[in-house]
Amino acid sequence: MRTHYCTDLDQNSVGEEVTLAGWVNSYRDHGGVIFIDLRDKSGLIQLVCDPADSTDAHKTASTVRDEFVLIAKGKVRLRKEGLENPRLKTGKIEVVVDSLRVENRSDPLPFTMGDPNVGEDIRLKYRYLDLRREDMFKTFELRSKAAIAARNLLDSLGFLEVETPILTKSTPEGARDYLVPSRVHNGEFYALPQSPQLFKQLLMIGGFDRYFQIAKCFRDEDLRADRQPEFTQIDVEMSFCTQEDVMGVAEDLLKAVFSACGHEIKTPFKRITYRESMEKYGNDRPDLRFSLELSDVIDLFENCESPIFAQIAQYKKLNRIKALKVPGGDTLFSRKTIKELESFVSRFGAKGLAYIQVKEEGLKGPILKFLPEDAVETMKSRLDLQVGDIVFFGAGERKIVWDYMGRLRTEVARRLDLIDDNRFEFVWVIDFPMFELEEGELHLKALHHPFTMPKNIDEDDLEAIDSMAYDVVLNGIELGGGSIRIHKLDIQQKVFKMLGISDEEAEEKFGFLLDALRFGAPPHGGFALGFDRLMMLIDKKESIRDVIAFPKTQSATCLLTRAPGPVEEEQLKELGIRIRKQPKTDASK
Repeated sequence: MRTHYCTDLDQNSVGEEVTLAGWVNSYRDHGGVIFIDLRDKSGLIQLVCDPADSTDAHKTASTVRDEFVLIAKGKVRLRKEGLENPRLKTGKIEVVVDSLRVENRSDPLPFTMGDPNVGEDIRLKYRYLDLRREDMFKTFELRSKAAIAARNLLDSLGFLEVETPILTKSTPEGARDYLVPSRVHNGEFYALPQSPQLFKQLLMIGGFDRYFQIAKCFRDEDLRADRQPEFTQIDVEMSFCTQEDVMGVAEDLLKAVFSACGHEIKTPFKRITYRESMEKYGNDRPDLRFSLELSDVIDLFENCESPIFAQIAQYKKLNRIKALKVPGGDTLFSRKTIKELESFVSRFGAKGLAYIQVKEEGLKGPILKFLPEDAVETMKSRLDLQVGDIVFFGAGERKIVWDYMGRLRTEVARRLDLIDDNRFEFVWVIDFPMFELEEGELHLKALHHPFTMPKNIDEDDLEAIDSMAYDVVLNGIELGGGSIRIHKLDIQQKVFKMLGISDEEAEEKFGFLLDALRFGAPPHGGFALGFDRLMMLIDKKESIRDVIAFPKTQSATCLLTRAPGPVEEEQLKELGIRIRKQPKTDASK
């Protein structure tokens, strides 16, 4: 039906007879001669329908409207001097049409194509129209190149692509499972996989040595701009490897993907420990495109005359007093701005935001009257305070202080325009704690997952046990991560006991894995990269919805297909399910 795509043609094509196919992007009637901008996946080209060349083509052209589907035959010629369009790749040529067929008509569009003010709900409801935009095609063209580059790189390193099951067993991996009722086994359920974690470990036990998969995963969790109920990850596992081996493969993979997308990145990436990341940046996904760091000053408040700060300083293990020095900030931040920053951190648990200003005449700030003179002098030296600086302080329970001071760090950088959006800054965060004790919980949880190899499992302080886990972070966003896995049965059983998982529960949920570990499991490890999130960052999109062809909304609904939706009563009967009506709730809560 076509001989060329629109942008296959150029000045070297002049005189050729061509057949083109696509959609009407726009049309113009100039005194009897009709001009049509024809669009296909490659771009635009101008068609000329002149009654002097073909009365039939001109007659058909007079009936077309935006988004009609056309098949056009004609001859390529140069545009007249002065009528070129430098904004188009084909702006120096046009096609004089001698045969035009309307393959399909289009109703009036629900929105104007390319209008930046169209709401996302409308674009998602008519996603097939939204996908016709040139920038949308380029996004998915880029995504395709990235996926091919990932496959080629892993293939060159000896990895085998293996598909793992979609219908599997429900296992606790940190989020709710999507459950699928079984008709054959009435009253029992499959679960959609949150990741291929256990299956890829079984592949290593099976001797496959190096596995990968561009895998669909499912998590029934609250949504954000960088989350979807179904998502894609590049999943990798390898045997007889060290942590450095695995991280090296991940870096090679990212380098290949970025190169395919037109960006060169440097490896190896910087490495910092989890604890260093929390203390310096307030979170385990630091944005290193700017240099603001948190400093620990809790020791300087031990003899503070403020009872609040003094009490916090007594418990250094549980509490933190952090300082954020902003060079030149005193001259850049008005009192109004400081009030706005105080209000900002209050949303994340801060009970206030103390600060000091470095003036020509010395330090100023209400907090100074509580500090001994030697503590103030030590602070000057430790923070290397200069005239014009401002220092913000956060004090309290360590997790809360880390969180709001880390957010303050980013907010300050945003307000001072310190973040270079064209820069890619990678970092590995390593040595994660094996366990964490959530507030209100009576037992430990695995910080990553319970199949991660602990580094010092015999440590008396369980919260001091580190794991052989690692996350790769780009510009303050976690791209993915992984770990060296537990490959010895006794260690896996011990970890389950530490997590409060009984032998019976372990056998019920993970019996197949425990059985496999009895038959010569090799040392192994791997990682997974969030492919949607990766493409969002490469293509500089605001949301992963912009890089997924048919995404869900933040309430986990598909506006296009109206999923989820009700099913026939007969289907429910076959499954042995009866629906109990519940009050509607906000799915985002």
